Amino acid sequence: EVQLVESGGGLVQAGGSLRLSCAASGFTFDDNAIGWFRQATGKEREGVSCISNGDGSAYYADSVKGRFTISSDNAKNTVYLQMNSLKPEDTAVYYCAAGSHLFVTGWSAPGLNEYDYWGQGTQVTVSS
Repeated sequence: EVQLVESGGGLVQAGGSLRLSCAASGFTFDDNAIGWFRQATGKEREGVSCISNGDGSAYYADSVKGRFTISSDNAKNTVYLQMNSLKPEDTAVYYCAAGSHLFVTGWSAPGLNEYDYWGQGTQVTVSS
């Protein structure tokens, strides 16, 4: 059974940091890309960052570039999203998703519909 479990969300003041984790099981981790998405209340789900577990290529949305860092620990089948300098507009439910053999570069990322599996989400709230 494929599982993606997010953790690490919470309430933080603007300028603070959080680290999200996405623990994966039930599939070949190295063959997959893991993406982080977020959905704020009343808005569409948007891509934040993604990483190819095979070669480590990573992509960041412009809105988080320079503030967020994605990393992958293949030994633990876990992907992390380090979020620094958080802003109130980062408030959302954050989801991780996995998809096999997806192509990731520094300037392009798989679309939302290309992912096969999704986690349940973790709430991130940034107060001003």
